[in-house]
Amino acid sequence: MEYIDMYLIHWPLSLDVPPAPPSPVYSKGDIVMMDMEGVWKEMEECHRLGLAKAIGVSNFTCKKLGTLLSFATIPPAANQVEINPNCRQNKLREFCKERNVQLCAYSPLGASGTIWGSNAVLNCPLLRQIALERGKTVAQVCLRWVYEQGDCVIVKSFNERRLRENLEIFDWELTDGDRQAISGLPEWRGCRDFYVHESGPYKTVEEFWDGEITGQQLKI
Repeated sequence: MEYIDMYLIHWPLSLDVPPAPPSPVYSKGDIVMMDMEGVWKEMEECHRLGLAKAIGVSNFTCKKLGTLLSFATIPPAANQVEINPNCRQNKLREFCKERNVQLCAYSPLGASGTIWGSNAVLNCPLLRQIALERGKTVAQVCLRWVYEQGDCVIVKSFNERRLRENLEIFDWELTDGDRQAISGLPEWRGCRDFYVHESGPYKTVEEFWDGEITGQQLKI
């Protein structure tokens, strides 16, 4: 490829690993603080060279995003984070909106089937009731809810029926009652402590997420 549409910093940290042989395996002891300014300058260079049409970040809190914006000459186009009815990211959304950074939702269905996600979103009684009343699936209710927040939505499926269902969220709306009920759901975050370690730069979940995390980790 001559260029990519979007190039993101996946996590706000770095790994101190041997240059060879390359391996996707790492230990938490390999985690080190990221040179955010240095890394972002290289990201900006990729943009200037036309190798990336847009550059952005992922899993950045308000505080970390604020730090990046303090020296960025090209602001991030997007911040990709976990968003679903149980992980609503209201504070981060307002922060990004004020700074023209597009919030992009991964795991809009709660990451069911992953090692860190759960079935809590798909099995939520409230979401099931809303889906029944609207004649939709729970997945469609979740995707519609994210879409109505103004967020981009990342969905993935190889199932043709589900692919079609994912596109059938634009000709209807949630009611005010639906939105209010969803806003009262307990909040939790599945992707919490992957990079927390006693020898690393982030020693607690609160430190990694800058105190912005709400709720408890939930496994169902």
